[in-house]
Amino acid sequence: MRIASRSGHLLLILAALAVASMPWWASAYHMQLGSVALVSAMFALSLQLLIGGAGLVSLGHAGFFGVGAYAVYLLPSGLSILLTLPAAALLAALAALPIGALSLRTRGFFFLMVTLAFGQMLFFLFHDTPLGGGKDGVFITRPAFELFGMVFEVPRRQRPQVLLWFNLGLLVAMYAALVALMRTSFGHALQGIRANEERMRALGYDTTRLKLAAFVLAGGLAGVAGHMWAMIEAFVNPELLSWHRSAEALLMVLLGGIGTLHGPLIGAAAYVGIGEVATLLTERQRLVEGLVFLLVVLLLPKGLAGLGLRRPAAPKRAEVPAE
Repeated sequence: MRIASRSGHLLLILAALAVASMPWWASAYHMQLGSVALVSAMFALSLQLLIGGAGLVSLGHAGFFGVGAYAVYLLPSGLSILLTLPAAALLAALAALPIGALSLRTRGFFFLMVTLAFGQMLFFLFHDTPLGGGKDGVFITRPAFELFGMVFEVPRRQRPQVLLWFNLGLLVAMYAALVALMRTSFGHALQGIRANEERMRALGYDTTRLKLAAFVLAGGLAGVAGHMWAMIEAFVNPELLSWHRSAEALLMVLLGGIGTLHGPLIGAAAYVGIGEVATLLTERQRLVEGLVFLLVVLLLPKGLAGLGLRRPAAPKRAEVPAE
């Protein structure tokens, strides 16, 4: 998986600083929109670990996103976010373990359809049973913010900026962790599986176990994103687990660029931005979004992140000395 260059990371740092400064120049609505983009980037980044890392395309990834969101509702109210956040990641990872173990018995198109089936099973589990409060969804009590054992009561007026900074810190930590992970032997093995699984198996790698580890890790990261989505909205409903949510994450990955670790960050910002602009321009925003996505796929097959990739210069032809 390609990692941004030094200049690319500099641009990402400047973008993070711009987002961090939003409380001084943006409205509460735009700060909330920024938080939505940051959480969407976390979700797309977790899916990129599967697609760009191990070559696994899943349409059931929203199931783990929804499990992370519903964890806030299922856990006792009044807990610290330092407890609910890892609990959401753990519950999502535990849900991903059996689903991944069964899904990885298949390959290609069949893997795609099996993950879609499992995602729909999770959707109907929360839609048709009283486990998650019913099909209409339920309002939740946000976990308390805690730092060094001290619980802080965030005033309603300051909540958008606190959530913005918290989500930005989480996204930076998640991105940095995945950059480090892809540079380890585990990350190199995943990329080898994506390039040629048969060769990796012939070299003695347990490819099924490696892919399962990536599937569970991606599920846990999706749970983190789902938890923070619930923190923003203070509301959860079964639509968080639907295949439409998985398709949105896939679109973000495609917009940013498959196989680039920084692509989902760009793709999520573009997806949220395009949706917001289309809503302001017309009532048929889905039509505008579809046209933009179609143009990106046709004109930028490597995604928006591919704009910064230079083509290698053609080698110079060696001159034959004259006799």
